[in-house]
Amino acid sequence: MTRLLVTGADGFVGRWLVRAARADGHRVVAAIIPGALPPPDWQAAAVLPAVEVVPADFREVEDVARLAALRPDAVVHLAAIASGAAARENPDAANLINGAMAAVFGELLGKNGSPRFLFVSTGEVYGPDHTGPIPETAPRNPRSPYAISKENAEIPLEMLWRDSALPVIIARAFPHTGPGQSTAYVLPALAARLKEAKRRGATAVRTGNLAVVRDFLDVRDVVRAYLLLLDRGVPGEVYNVASGVGHRLADCFTTLAHLVGVAAHAVEDAALLRPGDIPVLIGDATRLRNSTGWSPQIPFERTLQDLVDAQAD
Repeated sequence: MTRLLVTGADGFVGRWLVRAARADGHRVVAAIIPGALPPPDWQAAAVLPAVEVVPADFREVEDVARLAALRPDAVVHLAAIASGAAARENPDAANLINGAMAAVFGELLGKNGSPRFLFVSTGEVYGPDHTGPIPETAPRNPRSPYAISKENAEIPLEMLWRDSALPVIIARAFPHTGPGQSTAYVLPALAARLKEAKRRGATAVRTGNLAVVRDFLDVRDVVRAYLLLLDRGVPGEVYNVASGVGHRLADCFTTLAHLVGVAAHAVEDAALLRPGDIPVLIGDATRLRNSTGWSPQIPFERTLQDLVDAQAD
């Protein structure tokens, strides 16, 4: 049984990861935002041990040092400003939390037992100018504050692996969604607007650019990939976590409208457009599949149905 530290454990992905890790038999230490309340199901009696909850602010070196001193067997580092919009609004905070502090955390972990360290990055570091699945050998070309902040962590963490042999594994996650995701992200936002249109009897729904193509995974498949990488990933390697299949947002809108049960059409709103939006973002996960045997198990339409069902009516 591994003592696994999950940072950002109270976030969307973190909550799913804690559940999956406990089910796999890990003893989980969950680092959450100070003042946040852990989900009640973390402390469920049953046959699983309770989660050890530790408050940690990744703007504070003292908090980061305290986590590293826990000497876990393994770490999944999710703590970040994870919204591209939030990173654009405050790029300095994104660079501090996503970049500099992730590097400091890795350095401190290397001085406290060198646990296996899975750093969760993003497929957005590849940037635009790709029309098909992107392999890990493609150069980094980040264009957004969010992607730049993740590159600013990847580079020093790669150096830590080379210089100190800290067993760093980098997971470049492509877009993922599922039940419980905030409406700060595109698919939950579209579902919520469609539900609102149905309530009001409206036929027009405001959207951003629906021409873009994204490689969407279910969050439950993503966290399974992270746990497999902890177990079977090769330190020093980068792994795309992706399906290899692109979905046009316009098609996602149509499917969500059908699932919600509303006849509505999209109206592009300039206020919802993202500057420098990547036209096509699809990942090649061959390396992940070959190393771990992972493959996505949840059909995309089921993901969308579960997302819609989880939103309050």
